[in-house]
Amino acid sequence: MINKFLSFYTRFFTLWVIIFAVIAYFLPAPFIYLREYMDFFFALTMFGIGAVLEPADFRRILKTPFIIFVGSVAQFTIMPFGAFAVSKLLSLPKELALGLILTGCAPGAMSSNVISYIAKADTAYSVSLTTVSTILAPLLTPALTYLFANSILKVSFSAIFLSVVKIVVLPLALGFLLRFVFKDKINKFIKVFPAISVTFIIFICCVVIALNRNYFVMLTVTVVFAALFLNLLGMSLGYTVGKIFRMNTSRCRTLSIEIGMQNAGLGTVLALKHFGEKCAIPAAIYVFLCIITASIIAQIWKNSKSQNIND
Repeated sequence: MINKFLSFYTRFFTLWVIIFAVIAYFLPAPFIYLREYMDFFFALTMFGIGAVLEPADFRRILKTPFIIFVGSVAQFTIMPFGAFAVSKLLSLPKELALGLILTGCAPGAMSSNVISYIAKADTAYSVSLTTVSTILAPLLTPALTYLFANSILKVSFSAIFLSVVKIVVLPLALGFLLRFVFKDKINKFIKVFPAISVTFIIFICCVVIALNRNYFVMLTVTVVFAALFLNLLGMSLGYTVGKIFRMNTSRCRTLSIEIGMQNAGLGTVLALKHFGEKCAIPAAIYVFLCIITASIIAQIWKNSKSQNIND
């Protein structure tokens, strides 16, 4: 019964994000009060993700190094370049441009694994890509943010690097270690960990909305368009990369979802910690948009009659 509830709760992630976002907008005080615990909450999210990873996920990477390499390069080129180009194209204010670039420089979102499964994509490939991009994030996220955004606002590579190590790498490793040592016992509660991650991602979005409610309306149209444009650009170019390298349909779908869905929760936390509330808006909106667009395309692909899934 509990497992069914946890599966239901995790599956309808988008619905809870929307419901609690509305609550945060009209009742911001509790979320504003808890802002100082953002790092801790995100660390718990990554701990939950680490607890569901298995050694097989890493062995899978070693078996298919080329396609992992292609996907990882695409992840950390398409989205950072895309975010920079979109911010310039739309002449976004400095804080919003930096927030969009931070989002583009983040690794892939863990929720992409669930979306890939629904879309009849290559879920194992998705897990491998997400794992690799998360491992590379401590170096590449601050480096790419510095490269693309330092001309906009002062960016400290070392400060962002240390933040990512603290809230991503260490809790992820701790969660993985816990799973490795207590595998049999942990398996009984395995569905709890994705639910923990979902809960704190929802909370992070709510904090950003609560902090920015006074001028959210003025910025929403521009930022939504920028975030949506970046999201669709990432999904379309991700699929194209798969086709260029002659991957089968399921892997092309995986690349589309993986590249289009960024770990904007990480971007949000980094923006709040290092650059301020306004900078976090693009990342927070991206969380909504990438889940909604990916969910729509997943349903379309799930119901498609394509015969080229495993060719």
